[in-house]
Amino acid sequence: MRVIISLLILFTSVIPAQVQVEVAFPNLVFSSPVDLQNAGDGTDRIFVVEQQGKIKVFSNDQAVAQSQTFLDITDRVSSGGEMGLLGLAFHPAYESNGYFYVNYTASNPRRTHISRFSASASNPNQADPNSELILMSINQPYSNHNGGQVAFGADGCLYIALGDGGSGGDPQNNAQNKTSLLGKILRIDVDNIQPPLNYAIPPDNPFAGNTQGYLEEIYAFGLRNTWRFSFDRETNQLWAGDVGQGQWEEINIIQNGGNYGWRCYEGNHEYNTSLCNAGDYLFPIHEYGHNAQGGYSITGGLVYRGSTVPFLSGKYVYADYVSKRIWALEYDSINGAQNRYLLTAPANITSFGVDANDELYFVSFDGKIYKFVSAALINAPTNLIAQPSSSGEDNFISLNWQDNSSSETGFKIERKNEGGIFLLIDSASANSVSYEDYSIENNQSYIYRIYAFNEIGTSIYSNQSPIVTSVPVEFEAFSAIVENEKVILNWTTSTETNNRLFEIERYINDGWVIIGSLSGNGTTTLRNSYSFIDDLKGSHINGIVKYRINQIDYDGSSTYSNIQQVEFGRVDVFFLHPNYPNPFNPVTTIDFQIHEKSKIKLEIFNALGALVDVLIDEEVFAGYHSVRWNAPSFPSGVYFALLSASSSTGKMHRSTAKLILIK
Repeated sequence: MRVIISLLILFTSVIPAQVQVEVAFPNLVFSSPVDLQNAGDGTDRIFVVEQQGKIKVFSNDQAVAQSQTFLDITDRVSSGGEMGLLGLAFHPAYESNGYFYVNYTASNPRRTHISRFSASASNPNQADPNSELILMSINQPYSNHNGGQVAFGADGCLYIALGDGGSGGDPQNNAQNKTSLLGKILRIDVDNIQPPLNYAIPPDNPFAGNTQGYLEEIYAFGLRNTWRFSFDRETNQLWAGDVGQGQWEEINIIQNGGNYGWRCYEGNHEYNTSLCNAGDYLFPIHEYGHNAQGGYSITGGLVYRGSTVPFLSGKYVYADYVSKRIWALEYDSINGAQNRYLLTAPANITSFGVDANDELYFVSFDGKIYKFVSAALINAPTNLIAQPSSSGEDNFISLNWQDNSSSETGFKIERKNEGGIFLLIDSASANSVSYEDYSIENNQSYIYRIYAFNEIGTSIYSNQSPIVTSVPVEFEAFSAIVENEKVILNWTTSTETNNRLFEIERYINDGWVIIGSLSGNGTTTLRNSYSFIDDLKGSHINGIVKYRINQIDYDGSSTYSNIQQVEFGRVDVFFLHPNYPNPFNPVTTIDFQIHEKSKIKLEIFNALGALVDVLIDEEVFAGYHSVRWNAPSFPSGVYFALLSASSSTGKMHRSTAKLILIK
């Protein structure tokens, strides 16, 4: 089975450009650049890896006129297609030891080399090509799926990405084979030696010291062709973009010992389950399909931690090589992933990188380096205030703000739960200064923020406005039945807050009138039941009579129940009415009528036929009845309500209705 570590319903939105890209160094052009790094040595230089086997270096200055060749190993690199000099990582102590590490393809036989080189002691812009120490040499059966990334983690270890060896569909099943290094992310300790190796095995690697013959360098497996992984500088999470086979591209957060499913799964979907052992496979935190809105080959990115583009702060920025589309992804284990399309790049993106200040760049096969910058902004709304409100039986949060722009197309409203991330919930039109949020739950802490947008860009965010929703008087059930020319009203509350009284109102032909009242129970979380009898003997009413309950607080505010109706005359059929609203989120009302006293069971089933909730399981009188189903904890999908009735005369009735929950 697979272990689900994220919500699989993913939120994707389009944000008018708060970011844009520009050519960072107009005077420089590179040959097939595939990687960009900084040395972390305080010099603010940028290093660009060219696929044919060169590393170029230059100062981080927009006006820089030319680059220098830092390393040239074209004599030992086999390049073309997916082969070549593919990755570069500087040792955390590079400033003092001058060590850096590369991942490249060698030939005769075709193999991946993980090698260490040294910078020149006399010229910091030049490395010694004769200083190579080959740490690892891994045979490659095919010319594609070489992986290529190398990077140091906060633990000081070197992490290495290797593809599954190539061809198509992983014909040797290398990714699941723990005696092969292919289809893996490796982790080695380059500061120590464990003969005959030129490195050491970290003792907490998942297979360190195993006796089954598993390769101890393996850190994670079940990967097809990880094209770029990176560490979040603040959280140390390891993010990886894994290129798919023919349908799905995926993003994973890599865990020690994690099996990411290839070739058993492509993304969240079965691919080839032959030879797949029962075990724990980890889902990607995000996937996208092969189509125009997605793409066909992911380029993994980085979590932005720079300062010049505040909108991107904390977001994972990645792209698709083919479609050139760039997105920003936010993720946490509670709320899942929220994916935002940013822009379409001017050229195919081969890799992302950052400078010494964590500002974000990408390199492209057009030979240029592009930098992310903030787009021109419009004035932000201010003085955002969130307040609890109600209308009839509906409770909602009322948002009010000050509109400071005259050129906005509208406003975007975002909300987060306590401990979660902000999610886009709706938009408001231009010149709006208020919004009502009905999609709330009781006893929840919410924080709201908004921003203005137009066709050019967006504003920064407004202030944040927190609010805690209270426990209102929540009507759990409300029924009305006719018995001996009397209408018996019964209702139940699951919670009450500051409840002074209930006023009972009736509607026949001349509007709503108050016909009585009952005292409430103040504030309580206990279940309470109430009953009221409307004696209509001698009224000569013939037709529909409607009832509702007006709950009134001590402060004078009030909330209405749903409306219940009866028909004076004979109810002579058993009938389950369609629920309303439908689709719904998260509450819907189910009405039914029975013509004689019966034992009633109203059950909710999911689309697989599993019982998920029971709304009624008791004896009820003849008449019209109404029940609300509150489903905040149930996932979106199709459900079925089954009403079963067994009357005192031995008659059996069953009826079903389809309910659609959309969140």
